[in-house]
Amino acid sequence: MPAPFFTADMVRALPDDGRRYETVFGELLVSPSPRVTHQRVVLRLASALNRYLERNPIGEVFTSPSDISWRPDVLVQPDLFVAPFVETRTNEWERIQTLLLAVEVLSPSSIHADRVLKRKLYQRFGVKVYWVIDPDHGQVEVWTPGTHFPATERSRLVWHPEGAVHPFCVGVEELVRVP
Repeated sequence: MPAPFFTADMVRALPDDGRRYETVFGELLVSPSPRVTHQRVVLRLASALNRYLERNPIGEVFTSPSDISWRPDVLVQPDLFVAPFVETRTNEWERIQTLLLAVEVLSPSSIHADRVLKRKLYQRFGVKVYWVIDPDHGQVEVWTPGTHFPATERSRLVWHPEGAVHPFCVGVEELVRVP
């Protein structure tokens, strides 16, 4: 029996029950509430990126929940992303179509979705850089459109978006450390 096909509108109509609902080419993805480690990494990275973007004003950083959709059978909520001001100033999720950086932090329940389904989706829709952060193994996969294998970073992440004077740099250990 074929799996049900979900549209972005169907996902938006699902109950607000603490889970994250997404659809990638009609496939429903359901994630439980994130782990403490996950949230720690997202907040550290968002804080560092926000400071960087204040000095290099090429866009704005957001964390989930969000509604990024490029077509009717797609609705994703990246853990963290940077989008250009020209799109974020509209204050409408539907207008945000360009992700300069997308980030997912792996959790046991999200490994396949983040490494395979979302990676292919982000590559297909031209996301400039996609980071898959694995806090349990202290590493980050760096994907760009057209690559078949990621670069794996264990010490330092560097991102130099177009229009920025200086690159963004952050230590992987700094992101994934346990207090």
